[in-house]
Amino acid sequence: MIELQHISKWYNVGGKPVFILKDINLKVKEGEFISIMGPSGSGKSTLLNIVGMLDMPNEGAYHFFGESVYNLKDKHRNELYKKNIGFIFQAYHLIDELTVYENIETPLLYQNVKSSERKAIVADMLDKFNIVGKKDLFPSQLSGGQQQLVGIVRALIAKPKLLLADEPTGNLNTAQGEEIMQLFQQLNQEEGVTIIQVTHSEKNASYGNRIINLLDGRVEPSLQNASH
Repeated sequence: MIELQHISKWYNVGGKPVFILKDINLKVKEGEFISIMGPSGSGKSTLLNIVGMLDMPNEGAYHFFGESVYNLKDKHRNELYKKNIGFIFQAYHLIDELTVYENIETPLLYQNVKSSERKAIVADMLDKFNIVGKKDLFPSQLSGGQQQLVGIVRALIAKPKLLLADEPTGNLNTAQGEEIMQLFQQLNQEEGVTIIQVTHSEKNASYGNRIINLLDGRVEPSLQNASH
């Protein structure tokens, strides 16, 4: 499903490259649930953003379902993203001017889902996550945990083939966090959704079936080899 080849990302500081990611090679099969771990600054979020087509490396190749992502026109790449990928951001990225309902509905608009169908799907998700009472509020009126939850619902609503999650339970209480991780596991096992999460939590990482450890922008080799 995903193949990253020799992905490197760097910034030039005083004429010298400072590497965020260095020569990353990674294959992800459809249906895997992968946890990316590593200390702060090891490149985890950057790697996730590159997989999610939100960031470009300085060098390397990326194949998604056999298509060479960096050879695609922007429009085609955007379509590939909208059709296949759900992204849960650490900083929520909710649209301030839209209500909770409208934020959650947005991915369905991209997919041209009919209005009556959209209403039913959104109502179902609001109910499932107990946020019906919040549907007319704006992001600024919500707590961090509630915003996180809305971001998760928005990422799940269009039934993505690939779910990318950056510290998905970071602002949730323990019970909510466990609920979300169990939901991820269920999506992965029952519906075959491929999941890649970045996490600091050993417990959250253990929900996945493979852990990738990043250190100083590189995949730690002993653990990578063990996982193949």
